[in-house]
Amino acid sequence: MIDLSHSKPFASGGNRLCYRHPQDSRLCVKVMRPGRAAELLGRAPWYKRWRGEGRFDDNLREQQGYAQRAIQRNSEGLWQHLPRWYGIQETSLGPAAVTDMILDANGAPAPTLRQYLNKQGFDQEVREALQRFALWLLKYGILTKNLIAHNLVLCRQKGQLQVYVIDGLGCASLLPLAKISNFFAKRYIRRRIQRMWLRAEWEISDKKVPWRKFESYGLKR
Repeated sequence: MIDLSHSKPFASGGNRLCYRHPQDSRLCVKVMRPGRAAELLGRAPWYKRWRGEGRFDDNLREQQGYAQRAIQRNSEGLWQHLPRWYGIQETSLGPAAVTDMILDANGAPAPTLRQYLNKQGFDQEVREALQRFALWLLKYGILTKNLIAHNLVLCRQKGQLQVYVIDGLGCASLLPLAKISNFFAKRYIRRRIQRMWLRAEWEISDKKVPWRKFESYGLKR
């Protein structure tokens, strides 16, 4: 069991707390916030409740995301933009998803795309990094949900900025066509990439236009 009783999270989201593994700082340990899955279940509409709390457990959803066929092929080059997965492991705070920790040049957790944009802006270097990431998604057929700025991190490797997706794997579509058909998978991925570029543009805007409206307008262009 991983003992997190003396650890503090280095990052937190709406549903999970992220820790560095106390015995191996190269690993990230993600734990659900206490009671969060039950809270989400209680607030969900009736038609989303039939699968129970598991539907709202981000660790289980991440496990399902890593189980997609594109990742299970374990093709050469697959891990260029994706942390390796080490399963769900028991901790002193409950079950946790364990993955590689993506680090910056100083050995600290790599900054998110949001943090980078806030500091550096939408410069040419990050545009090129996102373009390489987009080509990788299409090449390997990786299914993701919306590629939002705090689910992507950036680190420098061999002098080049590299994007990693650290959360949001899986298919958000109600119909499973993208999971079983390469044609529909490519179409689905292109749509997610389009939203990724829009989200980056929105992040550097004044945000006076709400994201949903900005996204809707952008997708119609």
